[in-house]
Amino acid sequence: MKIMTVCGSHKFKKEMIEITEKMALKENCMITPIELTKQNKEDYTKEQAVIFDKMHKEKIKLSDAILVVNVNGYIGNSTKSEIEYAKSLNKEIIYYTDLIK
Repeated sequence: MKIMTVCGSHKFKKEMIEITEKMALKENCMITPIELTKQNKEDYTKEQAVIFDKMHKEKIKLSDAILVVNVNGYIGNSTKSEIEYAKSLNKEIIYYTDLIK
């Protein structure tokens, strides 16, 4: 069993939910991003965005690994920074595209 934080673009919400369920059924403890209530990240203030980012990085700290939901190989800037942060903490990086092969 591993504790994993799910990382990726909110536009891949469906895939995040599906892979989180699959990995939980393999007896992994899955930590997910918060559900945003607004349509666009731009609808949040800069201060709110900083809080979301800080809290997500705290989740990464608690994890053994991160699971990057990189549909069609897409990794946005926020996710890139989460990957770099996880690497700096020597966390395992698992990619969605590797799991669905």
